[in-house]
Amino acid sequence: MVKEIINYLENKKVLILGFGREGKSTYNFIRNHLKNQKLYIADMQEDLLDKNEFLKKDSNIECICGNNYLNGLEDYDIIIKTPGIAFVNMDITKFKDKIKSQLDLFLEFCDNKTIGITGTKGKSTTSSLIYSVLKNQDKNALLLGNIGNPIFDYIDEINEDTYIVIEMSSHQLEFTKNSPNISIITNLFPEHLDHYNSYNDYVEAKLNIFKFQNENDYFLYDFDNSELKERIKDTKPTQYKVSFNEKDSDIKIENNMIVIKGKEVYDINSPRNLLGDYNLKNIMFVLGVVNILNLDMNIAIKTITEFKTLKHRLEFIGQIDGVKYYDNSIATIPAATVEAIKALKDVDTLIIGGMDRGIDYSEFAEFLDKCDVQNIICMPDTGHNIAKMMKSNKCIMVNTLEEAVEEASKKTEKGKSCLLSPAAASYGFFKNFEEKGDKFKELVLNLK
Repeated sequence: MVKEIINYLENKKVLILGFGREGKSTYNFIRNHLKNQKLYIADMQEDLLDKNEFLKKDSNIECICGNNYLNGLEDYDIIIKTPGIAFVNMDITKFKDKIKSQLDLFLEFCDNKTIGITGTKGKSTTSSLIYSVLKNQDKNALLLGNIGNPIFDYIDEINEDTYIVIEMSSHQLEFTKNSPNISIITNLFPEHLDHYNSYNDYVEAKLNIFKFQNENDYFLYDFDNSELKERIKDTKPTQYKVSFNEKDSDIKIENNMIVIKGKEVYDINSPRNLLGDYNLKNIMFVLGVVNILNLDMNIAIKTITEFKTLKHRLEFIGQIDGVKYYDNSIATIPAATVEAIKALKDVDTLIIGGMDRGIDYSEFAEFLDKCDVQNIICMPDTGHNIAKMMKSNKCIMVNTLEEAVEEASKKTEKGKSCLLSPAAASYGFFKNFEEKGDKFKELVLNLK
């Protein structure tokens, strides 16, 4: 596989577009195998070379930096794009067919069993759980992609028997023309609207995960999600419709049991650390993969029982002065926050707010008015905007996360929960949701 990718890139005018984590990974991979081929790097950072001293030692690179870094893209043979680069309101017709990514190149030349997971929410948990199931059954497996592990960083570790589990973001899938052997879409909701010209473009990017599959492949998707239910009809791969209620679905719940194609496999009342209906749906996807791969179902269920919640995903921080604190900073859309509230059942204080990316919050405001949460701590910008939509007097306006935690410690009833679940992106205030969650954890633990 490595040889095929290198042969494809050799003697081509290759541009690495974007020099973040994945861009550096692409550079290292190509340079390790094509030591003397000229490479081009384009990035918005004016001080790219100063931040990456190793590039100064490479005499076979040319860097295009600053505000004009997207100019002249049609001049290259291959553009290996970092997921974070957006082409909003740009005419890309002259170079669209030249755009590649690590994911697309890997899927094009890989002969291994690949399992791809995407969705607005749930993809990290589902990916990690599938990986854990495989490892606990003594399978050679790697967890790559959007989870934080660039594919090219691990490509030399892949053997012929390696299972590749890949978390795939919409940004990674946007221009992809290859699909994994088993594909999963956990759900679809409006998000990343700042990266696309329309919500439809975001959805179309997600749907690429199965569009290039064949009749020997498998596609699992949330049959309860109206967007997916409407858009997905006949497909080349074998479909596994996953639903809580629909009788004609392939994986469903009947009499408190998860049933796969007529066979009862899992009692939904079994003990688990993954709380809430949304995590139960994630478990249904995982058990579907177990069924497809003919893995040991009992070992898989034991893995599910013991699986710990990932960081920033309804993560329990601790109990301080009788109040339980949870970090759900991953919740960057209203639907994720609603599900978290339902999962915990005893939320007395909710902390919301972040960057406004054009999401409609009117239904969310109605939900907050009617729900049992008594204290809604609202941070800028979206928190303040939501507060203006609400009719109740639950809202507490703050400007910083420090103020939010201080107010939460005063207002939350003992024996109940305080939940950070922003329903908005962290950008503009924090580097990412991880930084926001880590800061929240630090502030909470300092309450001691």
